[in-house]
Amino acid sequence: MAVRILIIEDDAAIRDMLCFSLRHSGFVCEPVSDAEQGLKWLAKQKPDLILLDWMLPGVDGIEFIRRLRAQDLWSEIPVIMLTAKGQSEDMVKGLSVGADDYVNKPFSPPELIARIKAILRRCNPHEEQGRKQLEFSGLILDIESHRVSVSGQRIDLGPTEFRLLHFFMKTPERAYSRSQLLDQVWGDTVYIEERTVDVHIRRLRKALALTGHENLVQTVRGVGYRFSAN
Repeated sequence: MAVRILIIEDDAAIRDMLCFSLRHSGFVCEPVSDAEQGLKWLAKQKPDLILLDWMLPGVDGIEFIRRLRAQDLWSEIPVIMLTAKGQSEDMVKGLSVGADDYVNKPFSPPELIARIKAILRRCNPHEEQGRKQLEFSGLILDIESHRVSVSGQRIDLGPTEFRLLHFFMKTPERAYSRSQLLDQVWGDTVYIEERTVDVHIRRLRKALALTGHENLVQTVRGVGYRFSAN
């Protein structure tokens, strides 16, 4: 089945260019011009990925992501933000609210296609045969349903935080550098910066704090991070 991508972009020329490039690469495109149209489309269907412009009329991209992540049905849809805002604080803001990647305009279609494919690979990893759950210090990670819970209480995680926790729970008590985490969790893409790891670590800790498990994700000074109950 072809991958379906929802494009939310108010610039008609960019929207047309995106549709042409993506369809040429075998994707199915659903273009809309603003966030309200995007939300209406989502009420009827669920895409595999969203390409989202930051500067939209009315509801902007940041607010759109907040609304997306607040809905259980949509919370795990990966999002790539497209923006002319190139400052590092803008990138951190976009990632902090729930974006999975960030592409500056102008961008080359081949680079964007590569990022889309990398995110789709990360969001649909090949799991070990027969292993359906991981458990650590009361945390239960269900691989098949893509859910995390503690004593029946669900912990809502974005797709990147889920992959990060999955990796940590498979390899506890070992310290990893940011570059090692990028290799293991983000995979074979050269576009992600090391500071992105810090953003997602903060988001993972915030989610785990709801059940008092945030201290499992430990900072190892001069190295990186470790997942440990000690």
